[in-house]
Amino acid sequence: MEMSERFWQASFEEWKRGYVQDEDDYTCLLCGKRSEKGVIYPVDELLYDAERYMKWHIGEAHGSVFQYLISLDKKLTGLTDHQNSLLKLFYEGKSDSDIQEELSIGSASTIRNHRFGLKEKERQAKVFLVLMELLKDKDQHAPAFVDIPKTAKMVDARYNITEDEKAKIIKKYFPNGSDGELLSFTQQEKHKVVVLREIAKRFEPDHFYNEQEVNEILEPAFHDYVKLRRYLIEYGFLDREPDGSQYWLKG
Repeated sequence: MEMSERFWQASFEEWKRGYVQDEDDYTCLLCGKRSEKGVIYPVDELLYDAERYMKWHIGEAHGSVFQYLISLDKKLTGLTDHQNSLLKLFYEGKSDSDIQEELSIGSASTIRNHRFGLKEKERQAKVFLVLMELLKDKDQHAPAFVDIPKTAKMVDARYNITEDEKAKIIKKYFPNGSDGELLSFTQQEKHKVVVLREIAKRFEPDHFYNEQEVNEILEPAFHDYVKLRRYLIEYGFLDREPDGSQYWLKG
């Protein structure tokens, strides 16, 4: 199961803590890092069991689950820029007067109104989630959509892809299977998302590559591996250091 799929299928409680528990290990929902049960992990002269190490990892690598989620594309969070800023300040424990000064808001009552608006949004979200759960049992004609990568830099219509469409696109561009050579690099946005997603599977999570290693992975897939590398970064599947010294698969 891809990490994006694992992320979207996780329960509310799993989202809150940032990891899922399997029979043999714990997996970070934010980046895919795993800690194996029964293994002791040394951290700054301390010894952590697998679960405690995963909690440490989330704080060390992501700051917190809140910080990770609040940084997602606004199409995924449903938050306006202003709501995003307010939630960050609320999470930091700022007082209404501090927030009023920092955001140049007219009065403390204005902030209270914003708090009320966010609570209303929370109630609406809960109702909507229940409605969608109830709908699953009744809507027999709903297509299965491909999960949107949580690392997508801009969420728009290009991610409106059904599982059937995905299968046809893969067959069209990878006639010898998705591990084989790419027939051509498409300019159609939906097709490009599917193709890049398949190419990204050739990289290991929680592993750093230099540019030569990235090229060696991409060159068998397509002759213009530089273009592939550029688009993998542009579409949020890979990330890199500003100087290009290291590349890694985004979670």
